[in-house]
Amino acid sequence: MISWIYLLSAALFEIGWPVGLKMSVISSAKVAWLSLAVIAMILSSVFLYLAQKSIPIGTAYAVWTGLGAAGTFVIGLIFFHDAAALIRFVGIGFILIGVICLKSGG
Repeated sequence: MISWIYLLSAALFEIGWPVGLKMSVISSAKVAWLSLAVIAMILSSVFLYLAQKSIPIGTAYAVWTGLGAAGTFVIGLIFFHDAAALIRFVGIGFILIGVICLKSGG
């Protein structure tokens, strides 16, 4: 169970680094946001490393990137006013279905 907590933590930090990069582009505090992005990358990697001690690499990586992508998509919609086209929601739905299938299978 702790490995799945590590993996969810890794996915949350996986959301943090693209947000940090985006903020560095639109903010005057570029160094602070870039620093946040680098810290998020490091923490995401560390938690992924810890999760892979008992979760198969294919499952861990797919869940990590899938939840990171879905979370970043939601942040983009809410805070950066990214396009909310139906096809984008369908794509994220497929990613989440894949994550659920991987979790269910091991």
